[in-house]
Amino acid sequence: MKKFIVTGALHGFLAVALGAFGAHALKEVLDDYSRGIWETAVQYQMFHATALLVIGILMSSKLLGEVKQLNLAGIFFNLGIVFFSGSLYVLAISGVKVLGAITPIGGVLFLAGWVLIIVSALKHAR
Repeated sequence: MKKFIVTGALHGFLAVALGAFGAHALKEVLDDYSRGIWETAVQYQMFHATALLVIGILMSSKLLGEVKQLNLAGIFFNLGIVFFSGSLYVLAISGVKVLGAITPIGGVLFLAGWVLIIVSALKHAR
């Protein structure tokens, strides 16, 4: 429970910091296409940071508890942020297009995490 609240808050913090960094420090560095990539990375990082917070709350003993599927969903979201958003941040700055091949791995991890939340709710909700 606590680990997902902490990692969710950490990813939220980083999403705000990287969003501001992209908007200000990289304003003159990134072209419109790269800026769009950067913004997509920030958005998905923030969406899934929030989802990690929700997972942490759902894992409370008063709600669903320490459900294996929720734990796995949290792990998948953390890895998804690294693969999806991380590869997009590097792609936006470097322009190395081959990094775009890594991004879908993160997307699949995100999708799997959402499915695991659905399974958790259907299987364990009181």
